[in-house]
Amino acid sequence: MKMTKENFIHEFKKRLGERYALDVKDAAPIELYQTLVAVVKSGYSDIWRKTWKSYVKNDQKQVYYFSIEFLPGRLLKSNLLNMGWYDVVEAGLKDMGLDLDQISETEVDMALGNGGLGRLASCFMDSLASEGLPGNGNGIRYKYGLFKQKFVDGYQIELPNEWLTDGNNWSVARTSKAVDVLMGGQVHLHDNGKYYEVTYEGADLIKAVPYDTGIVGYHNDHVNTMRLWDAQIPASEEINYPTIEDRRRVEDLTSVLYPDDSNYEGRILRLKQEYFFTSAGIQSIIRHYKKYDRPLTEISDHIAIHINDTHPAMCVAEFMRILLDEEHLDWDVAWKQTVQTMSYTNHTIMAEALEKWPVDMLATVQPRILQIIEEIDRRYVEELTGKKDEDFIERTRIIKDGMVKMAHLAIIGSHSTNGVAKLHTELLENDVLHDFYELYPERFNNKTNGIAIRRWLQVANPTLSKTIDQTIGTKWRFDSKELHQLAKYDDDQALLEKIGAAKRFNKVRLAKVIKEQTGIEVSPDALFDVQIKRLHAYKRQLLNLLHIVKLYLDLKEDPNSQQVPRVFIFGAKAAPSYHYAKSIIKCINEVANLVNNDPTIEGKLKVVFLENYGVSLAEKIIPAADVSEQISTATKEASGTSNMKLMLNGALTVATLDGANIEIKDYVGDDNIFIFGLTKDEVLAYETNHQYRAADYYENDPVLHRILDAFVDGTIPNIEVEGHEIYDSLLRANDEYFVLRDFAGYVATQERVSQTYLDQAKWNKMCLLNIANAGYFSADDTVEKYATDIWQIKPNVEVQKGAIDDVYPF
Repeated sequence: MKMTKENFIHEFKKRLGERYALDVKDAAPIELYQTLVAVVKSGYSDIWRKTWKSYVKNDQKQVYYFSIEFLPGRLLKSNLLNMGWYDVVEAGLKDMGLDLDQISETEVDMALGNGGLGRLASCFMDSLASEGLPGNGNGIRYKYGLFKQKFVDGYQIELPNEWLTDGNNWSVARTSKAVDVLMGGQVHLHDNGKYYEVTYEGADLIKAVPYDTGIVGYHNDHVNTMRLWDAQIPASEEINYPTIEDRRRVEDLTSVLYPDDSNYEGRILRLKQEYFFTSAGIQSIIRHYKKYDRPLTEISDHIAIHINDTHPAMCVAEFMRILLDEEHLDWDVAWKQTVQTMSYTNHTIMAEALEKWPVDMLATVQPRILQIIEEIDRRYVEELTGKKDEDFIERTRIIKDGMVKMAHLAIIGSHSTNGVAKLHTELLENDVLHDFYELYPERFNNKTNGIAIRRWLQVANPTLSKTIDQTIGTKWRFDSKELHQLAKYDDDQALLEKIGAAKRFNKVRLAKVIKEQTGIEVSPDALFDVQIKRLHAYKRQLLNLLHIVKLYLDLKEDPNSQQVPRVFIFGAKAAPSYHYAKSIIKCINEVANLVNNDPTIEGKLKVVFLENYGVSLAEKIIPAADVSEQISTATKEASGTSNMKLMLNGALTVATLDGANIEIKDYVGDDNIFIFGLTKDEVLAYETNHQYRAADYYENDPVLHRILDAFVDGTIPNIEVEGHEIYDSLLRANDEYFVLRDFAGYVATQERVSQTYLDQAKWNKMCLLNIANAGYFSADDTVEKYATDIWQIKPNVEVQKGAIDDVYPF
């Protein structure tokens, strides 16, 4: 992948001329971008092919990572960095009068995910490639993905996210690798004396077409594949889809991420999506495996399949379906291979996210899969009868009260179940999944999440990256734990000033973005207080909002108070059917309107809610953040990854002892993080003894009393309905996530933040120590642990040269 500046300029101009018949000065941004993508792809396409050749030649075990979300963000800069072309291309473009940043802004984020789940999957894909590990992604090629968020009169409005308008320049359609997926109808079994013959009647046949994207490893001549499936009507089946409505049934299958689950149609569409991409992926894996005449009784020695959260849990049943119905293996043999092949990551202890599907709904989507799940459940119960009491069996079985529990299917049908932070895994083992931990203790393990430090520091924050290079050299770019060398310089005043200067540079950049997108002017000298994550009650954006209202009321009471100027920055989407979360968004926006347009507070307080939060916007916000809000109710956040990205960029964390915040505290020390709030044990005690009474805090704390009244007495305009909803949720519904209980501690902690910020030398030292310890949260290290402990895959040997028949990944 070597490239000189002169070669790049020649290749770029040549391709621009061939494709568009244009000179550089006449080309539009989209034409420049598409030309640059073509040059980049030409640089790794041969390596992509050779990577797959080497897998076949060396008979390497591969992992297939199934996730309903992937959130790669823009790939241009990331690919340039990983290929080692970044500086050369940036310089070459500059010589042609072009700017890499401006061209990169033309790229549209792939709308394939929502938040942490999808971003983690993409971080893992990047790390698998960068560690030279044989890994593949498997998901859905959503036409619109998650909605595009707009604010109208403070309300969230969901618009179609037409990210494929100009196509996706990074993907390659593999129409020859399409598979057929059967949905619905009736299934009939006939025992021929050797095995059951399975026939379908009245089922819909859907063509699953794969689109492959190369995932480029970091400076290692290694390219893996992310495969996304599109639903199409087979040519042979067009007569069965005579109307527009019939065709839409197929097209809608891969239209949007997370269809509205507040109605039956939305729920069944989501279930169809889950079966569609698991079936397509499993079929393609087994088809590819069979090309090499290996026995299916050994497939687990060559293939690992990972279930990322419960959405792909039907992998277990679909794998069994193919081994039983198409390959005619004995049940016990097929089940052994299934369990040894599958592994599962649990991402939540929230009951609503542990998917359960009605039996009749699953029968409508895929009756044969339901039959197999019923048989798995029957055999599970039979195996435990006499060994465990009836209550234990009923608690842990897959089907109960007419519902199929997908987490139970994933646990019973795999050899590994992992949590994503030490606390999360402890909660799974000791509480949420304790019965299964008692039954299968050897299957449970922890793998704390990690992030792609290349993207979140090298790409997102080149100013800070160069400062680090000048201090400790460049080894950290290959081994993130080398960042710890920075800790040796915590008393180097010149370095601390550079850290502060890098932060201010990024704050100036973000202030320009805020001005362009919202019209709000913010000062880069103010403290930038950031909360960026999915909008959910347990993440407690509301706690942050109550504190903002307090600061505003304090300023109104005493405009001359020496309050540290703050800019509160939010980025979040609420699920379309999540009414309460959308009410919180409305309230934040109306508080912002009130605060930002009040001249009497002299700009000491600003509130900014940036629309349509996603990866590219995060890359602008995170390097500019002074404070990282990680304030979920203890026990509710599985891990978090924004906490890691923000500390990596020198933001100081205000946190509860939840998720990976605990491990961040362990690394940076108590003096370099701001901890407050209920602990795990205190939360669990409240949930057990039911002695929490939110109204006590309202009645006994005049400050809190005044803040909550502001939501219902007209102090905050335009929230008559939403303000009462929030007021009632905290007082009449007794504050499910203990916002009022943690409020006083949160305020006191924020006062400590303000006092610390006044001492910039101390603040910058704390920032430095956070950066120095962020390397321990690298996705590279996390993936290595998955590879060794769960998947049993090894790094690829050096790409082999020579004549090997071309093969595609599956």
